[in-house]
Amino acid sequence: MKRKTLLALLLATSMAASMTVATGSVAFAETEEATEETADDAEATDDAEAADDAEATDDTADADKEAADKVAALIDAIYVQERNDDTDAQCKEAKEAWDALTDAQKELVEGEEASPEYFGRDTGDASKDDPRNQDEIGENELLVVSFGTSFNDSRAEDIKGIEDKLADAFPDWSVRRAFTAQIIINHVQARDDEAIDNMQQALDRAVANGVKNLVVQPTHLMHGAEYDEMVEAIDEYKDKFESVAIAEPMLGEVGDDATVINDDKAAVAQAITDEAVKEAGYDSMEAAAEDGTAFVFMGHGTSHGANVTYDQMQTQMNELGFTNAFIGTVEGEPEDTACEEVINKVKDAGFKKVVLRPLMVVAGDHANNDMAGDDDDSWKSMFEASGEFDSIDCQIAGLGRIAAVEDLYVAHTQAAIDSIAK
Repeated sequence: MKRKTLLALLLATSMAASMTVATGSVAFAETEEATEETADDAEATDDAEAADDAEATDDTADADKEAADKVAALIDAIYVQERNDDTDAQCKEAKEAWDALTDAQKELVEGEEASPEYFGRDTGDASKDDPRNQDEIGENELLVVSFGTSFNDSRAEDIKGIEDKLADAFPDWSVRRAFTAQIIINHVQARDDEAIDNMQQALDRAVANGVKNLVVQPTHLMHGAEYDEMVEAIDEYKDKFESVAIAEPMLGEVGDDATVINDDKAAVAQAITDEAVKEAGYDSMEAAAEDGTAFVFMGHGTSHGANVTYDQMQTQMNELGFTNAFIGTVEGEPEDTACEEVINKVKDAGFKKVVLRPLMVVAGDHANNDMAGDDDDSWKSMFEASGEFDSIDCQIAGLGRIAAVEDLYVAHTQAAIDSIAK
């Protein structure tokens, strides 16, 4: 009996152990299955949340792009050369739409002409300028006509500088302003809320104010396309005044070929080189040449027949004995003033240091971007890329701030006033 009892006990214990192991296995399997189901659920939730986040991000990106594109379209709409009845409202709408953008959205603004720089670039304090669009002109008006610039500091220092000098020189004449570039007028109005007259507005203002004697002083460099368009506009109003006189532009008469120079060109050549060497730390052009330094004066260039003026300025530099002065143009017209040609001239002359400076009334977009910008096609970058020079420096200053140039405009205006008195 004892042996059978022992066997029975062992059998019972074995069966119980087997049942326990089996039960444990089932429980473990159920737990593992539950864990896997929980993990799957969590993964599904994460996927859903990620999908929602991605969709939300896409929606935000689409909304940002839509807002930026709207501003770009508004900018492109006012980047035009013709003023219309909607211009004032369009300028206001474009600025308000820009101000409503986030910083991230502003970076997305891109259109045919639009970019974040249109409203976002700091060009100085517009309040330093005077649009000179006031009424109560009187009988004698001196209208100063400029192409214009949207660079606030340059507009105040170069264009306003000339206007202020003329106002001081001719106290009996009311100085007023007109820009010929509507694109610039719109830019300044939209960004800075500064209203500058175009030619038609300025002439209409003169008529409305009862002006009898009108003298027009263009700040243009030469008798080029802008000058011709200005003359055409004035011709349409000549019968509205008792007398009209148009003064010479900065460089005076053009002449027939590159050999023709005059006192105006000599005065400007001397003035700009004096300022350039002083800013570069030299006593004279000759001292700079001995130190291996060349000065490149970059003008705009034009397809107009007056483009010979740039070659005449090179002739004038040569006549003054400035072997280290070179004239170039952004547009490469005439062809021998293109950047590549000027680089070769400076290299062949043996100069290893280069100073770039604008041959322009204002130090605006061309001076800051085409000359001194960081893009590959700027003059600074192209001179650097040539590998021919030890240093390239830029002087960003317009001709309008040079006292000797301002005096030249005064002389031209005086001659025009004298022509009326005869």
